[in-house]
Parts: sequence; structure tokens; C-alpha cells
Amino acid sequence: MPASVDELCQQHQLTLADLVARTGLDENRIAAIILGRWTPTPAERQKIAAVFQTQVSEITWGHKTPIQRIYGQGPG
Repeated sequence: MPASVDELCQQHQLTLADLVARTGLDENRIAAIILGRWTPTPAERQKIAAVFQTQVSEITWGHKTPIQRIYGQGPG
């Protein structure tokens, strides 16, 4: 069953700093990916999957932040 990057970090006992060092990606980008606020590019996905020695398809990449509905007339 696919796991999120956050779950994989917990399973492998990796910190944010560990994942940044092993992927070579920007710390802010990795933090956003772990928190589910950013969907990584295919290249970023490959680097992250390589750290966990798994396939990209074995990791869930979706957003965790709920979508908020904005009501009103909009711009206008």
C-alpha cells in the first residue's frame, strides 16, 4: 500500500534535514512536500523515491490541505 513521504520519513526515522541532505533538494520544498502542501515534479519524485529505495508509484504525492471554497461574486 502506498505511503506518504511523511509516513516514509517516520518509518525510516529520517528528519527533514536528512531528507534534504540525501535528495539535494531545497529545504523549503522538502518541508512543503512532507506537509502535503506541494506536489513534487517527476525529477523530485525520483530523488525522493531513491532515498527510500522504492518506486515512485509506491508513494502518495497528493495534497493534504483541504480545498477551501470561496464564495462571492469574484473579480469584477
